[in-house]
Amino acid sequence: MNRQTSTPQTATDAEPVEQHRSRRGWRLLVGVLTVLVLLVVGARLTWTYLNPFGETTVDRSQPVLLQSIQNMSRFQAASGNFQVIVDLEKDAAFLPDAIKGSRTLFVGAGSVDAYVDFSAMGKDAITVSPDRTEVTVRLPRAQLEKTNLDNKRSYVYAQERGILDRVQGALSNSPQNQQELYVLAEKKIAEAAQASDLRNRADQNTKIMLDGMMKSLGFKKVTVKFADEP
Repeated sequence: MNRQTSTPQTATDAEPVEQHRSRRGWRLLVGVLTVLVLLVVGARLTWTYLNPFGETTVDRSQPVLLQSIQNMSRFQAASGNFQVIVDLEKDAAFLPDAIKGSRTLFVGAGSVDAYVDFSAMGKDAITVSPDRTEVTVRLPRAQLEKTNLDNKRSYVYAQERGILDRVQGALSNSPQNQQELYVLAEKKIAEAAQASDLRNRADQNTKIMLDGMMKSLGFKKVTVKFADEP
């Protein structure tokens, strides 16, 4: 009986087997990592697009309509920047402040422009000498524009509210109405502008501007007066 004898593997025969096992291990590791990455990315995308707590904003505003165009015939001669702290307190007649009442500190910042309306000048507002070397201009006094409150620099600094006011604010579907604070701040800034030197500054700036403009047109002597001056 013939006996089959097995030939022992040499080092050259064992190397391909080890290399094959190593390649299989690396392929398996890469496959597992790829699956994990896909799972993580898929989970993030699913949470992003299917997040039940997420909110989306849709702008359904109508197109802006141009209602009118007005020709401007005024010279903006000066501008004043103002800031006011509004301290508004509301109390109940028969309840303590801890139960019913509020106090709000509001910082209002805005500007007021002073202008001279050239359209209010009469036909005889500009007179020229016979030799065309002198000119006299009569102007109306400067006026103040409406207060332009800056929403970016206006804010509620501090607020204290009673229990009932807090409950009412929590149950309300709309945020607290701050229109009263803005209106009050605009009013106080307008009063401050009226009491300031803003209009006088605008008058002087207008006179300087017209003096330079008329001299550039060739007039040797320029006289700028206001309509209420003799």
